[in-house]
Amino acid sequence: MKRILVMATGGTIASTPAEGGLAPSLTGEELLRGVPQVAEMCELDYVQPMNIDSTNMRPADWMRMCDGIAERYDDYDGFVILHGTDTMAYTAAALSYLIQESPKPIVLTGSQQPMANPFTDAKLNVFQSVLWATDEASHDVSVVFGGNVIRGTRARKQRTMSFNAFTSVNCPPLAVIRGDRIVRAESAHPIIGTPTLYDRLDERVIVLKLTPGLNPRDLRLLEDGYDAVILETFGMGGVPSYEDSSFERAIFDWVDSGRFVVMTTQVPEEGVDLGVYQVGRPYADHPGILRGGDMTTEALVAKTMWALGQTHDPDEVARLFYRPVNADRTDL
Repeated sequence: MKRILVMATGGTIASTPAEGGLAPSLTGEELLRGVPQVAEMCELDYVQPMNIDSTNMRPADWMRMCDGIAERYDDYDGFVILHGTDTMAYTAAALSYLIQESPKPIVLTGSQQPMANPFTDAKLNVFQSVLWATDEASHDVSVVFGGNVIRGTRARKQRTMSFNAFTSVNCPPLAVIRGDRIVRAESAHPIIGTPTLYDRLDERVIVLKLTPGLNPRDLRLLEDGYDAVILETFGMGGVPSYEDSSFERAIFDWVDSGRFVVMTTQVPEEGVDLGVYQVGRPYADHPGILRGGDMTTEALVAKTMWALGQTHDPDEVARLFYRPVNADRTDL
């Protein structure tokens, strides 16, 4: 019988009514008691590194989860992380970069309704996450939610209330789970060996969304606090090209000072291509400007933090950034 470690971190799944609204209070042990069927599927242990609303999740918490898995990696066959939905996609992406090529599955799940709610989705999500974690063909980091299995670098929370809260962006789901039956989209290719672990992130990364009329001088306000800006452009990579070239100067000044800009799009699907329109072409090949392709913003945040956590050498950052991890991009 396989051994699975459940890591409880809080979130809606662990929440109960409090004076100011729902707040996490249930422990991992209490949550597992709510789904007694999983005890028949495997040997279960649990740890509780935190019990927080995922809105309060920070990169330091990603490192705590990574460290907790790394310390126990040899003792278990798989890992299930119970997590709040609001930042689950960020955590799943971060763990994909911190624990690369894991032969053992690392599964994130949660729920839209608390475990104690009579109409909760928590029980099925936990059951199906353990089911996926115990399957021989499962590996690497994924999100199991609402019957879908999504790569950790491709998940995004798409709905605030519905049980099918998460979608797989620009990449088909790995599988669907119908009750207790896994239906994979394609044959799984096992990973042989040991994972590559990383222990550093650069948290000085921010997302800036272009809006009509945004002042390009706002970039200067970020200089003291950040090493990289993920710029959510218009359409396929459009940046305003005003008569005074103010946006172009602001962006080139930023990267020429040793910082980085990651170009992506605020359009949810199909990605960015800086070579199509005149308003994007100046940024296509400038040193220090990285092309986000069809990656999610959540994955871009995590990957940029990871890459800059290893080096600030522009060539090496670009090499790490463009190296596919857990199928995070398909445009190269």
